[in-house]
Amino acid sequence: QLVESGGGLVQPGGSLRLSCTASEFSLDSYAIAWVRQAPGREREVVSCISRSSGNSHYADFVEGRFTISRDYAKNTVFLQMDNLKPEDTATYYCAADASGFVPFACPDEYDLWGQGTQVTVSS
Repeated sequence: QLVESGGGLVQPGGSLRLSCTASEFSLDSYAIAWVRQAPGREREVVSCISRSSGNSHYADFVEGRFTISRDYAKNTVFLQMDNLKPEDTATYYCAADASGFVPFACPDEYDLWGQGTQVTVSS
């Protein structure tokens, strides 16, 4: 239902832009998050954005390197990732929360998930 794209292999310090879209319904009413999971590690929320784009949150490990945004005309949510580090290597999933709101922090649970896109940061 959610489809991610934009992953790949990049050198440390490089950039990638991930995209999350849905072909059969509008994302407008959903809060959207990017969640990642590396092999042998717990799943962790990277960032989230409210349905109005009025609120967004980032994990501490992002340290100002990533930017989440949404394009309503394209029905797409983006995660721009700059200055990537090897520890950013993971499968990145987009997830949707039907409440649409993220007033204080990203939700713990989500209603919809994508299949994931692999990000590998290596020299």
